[in-house]
Amino acid sequence: MRIILSRTDSIGDVVLTLPMAGVLKQSFPGCTILFLGRNYTRPVIEACEHIDQFYSWDVISGLRDQKARISFFSDLHADVIIHVFPVREICMLAKQAGIPKRIATSRRFFTMFSCNRLLYIPRKNSSLHESQLNLRMLKGVGINREFSLDDIPGLYGLTGVKEDQTLVTHHASRVTDKFTLLLHPKSKGSAREWGLDNYSTLIGLLPPEKFNILITGTKDEGAQMQPFLQKHQGRIKDMTGKLTLTQLMALIKSSGAMVAASTGPLHLAAALGIRAIGLYAPMRPIFPQRWAPLGKNATFLVLDKTCNKCRKTLDCTCIRAITPEAVAEKLLDLLK
Repeated sequence: MRIILSRTDSIGDVVLTLPMAGVLKQSFPGCTILFLGRNYTRPVIEACEHIDQFYSWDVISGLRDQKARISFFSDLHADVIIHVFPVREICMLAKQAGIPKRIATSRRFFTMFSCNRLLYIPRKNSSLHESQLNLRMLKGVGINREFSLDDIPGLYGLTGVKEDQTLVTHHASRVTDKFTLLLHPKSKGSAREWGLDNYSTLIGLLPPEKFNILITGTKDEGAQMQPFLQKHQGRIKDMTGKLTLTQLMALIKSSGAMVAASTGPLHLAAALGIRAIGLYAPMRPIFPQRWAPLGKNATFLVLDKTCNKCRKTLDCTCIRAITPEAVAEKLLDLLK
């Protein structure tokens, strides 16, 4: 079989989709997995050993006319397309290209007319993790197994990510005796954030002789954090805006731990097997039950309460109430 996985949204969503490819390879030895994604997530997808070919939705959507876009899909000679996150235009193109089996959830009106295998998988109020919900979509190709959270870490397949010694020269524990810690304070608005004041306190709690601290983020996020970065320039190394996604993955692979809110880099850290400490708001559906980092060394912190006060704002008092002392305790435990 030639199977397309279509997921054209963000890094964290893509990371939590990769286990689908791992299960497909286990279930259908010899199948070919094609991944339809965005250019900026391409390095993640191409680092997965279960993916045979990446195709860019940015390229396809930019083709000159509808006929050319349909031809592109036809030329893939796919037997199945799984719309993990359905996009109306992609669903219609797959139908017009004559892909025999077109799988999607039944919760969108347009999938009723463009897909021929509809699955009822409610997400908003589900108690399952996002990765488990993704894996349920494999019922469309006859894989009816339920997957536990412990199954997920062995299915990512991110074997294409290698350590890069040119990135770790100044901070890796192999070069010094210090523990390399990545702090990723911002989220590009995709998650409730812990707050730079909390990160400042955390930095002060960590012994400088034991921790090398690097701050990661985009160029724009680095500009937003200038006062914070300048305040701690003697203790931290500013990596914001200095890394491609490929380099960021190599840096994560080379480090000891990452602290972040629910972001793509946090899920990458979990998938790459380092200590990933996620900070979460206790609000459905963004709570850790749905979006926790899943990895053999991943964990999270969240207040033991129910709160909906930040549903219409990104300013969340509950996530900010997680104490820097609690995070520092987890990090100091790693040194033991």
